[in-house]
Amino acid sequence: MAARIKKGDQVLVLTGRSRGVRGEVLSVLPKVEKAVVRGVAVAKRHSKPNRMGEGGGIIEREMPVHLSNLKLIDPKSGKPTRVGFRVLDDGRKVRVAKVTGEVIEG
Repeated sequence: MAARIKKGDQVLVLTGRSRGVRGEVLSVLPKVEKAVVRGVAVAKRHSKPNRMGEGGGIIEREMPVHLSNLKLIDPKSGKPTRVGFRVLDDGRKVRVAKVTGEVIEG
């Protein structure tokens, strides 16, 4: 399956506790169909001190969100859009914003 959402994309969260939040995709986990988005689904994890000098404590970190709960933001218009694909004349397969029809770089 082709990647509709990639690392570095701006996305909008559609459902869940972080609904309506826009953020940057930090990483994509294609096998489980999830993505980690900056500032979304932040969970607190308790960690023990591992080594000398390294303290334990409560660490906030982003948890993965299912790709179906994310919508790509069109870089040109700034609106959420679905993603399609198009093969260019030179043979490259590129992502296309369904709202504007513009090619999405990246």
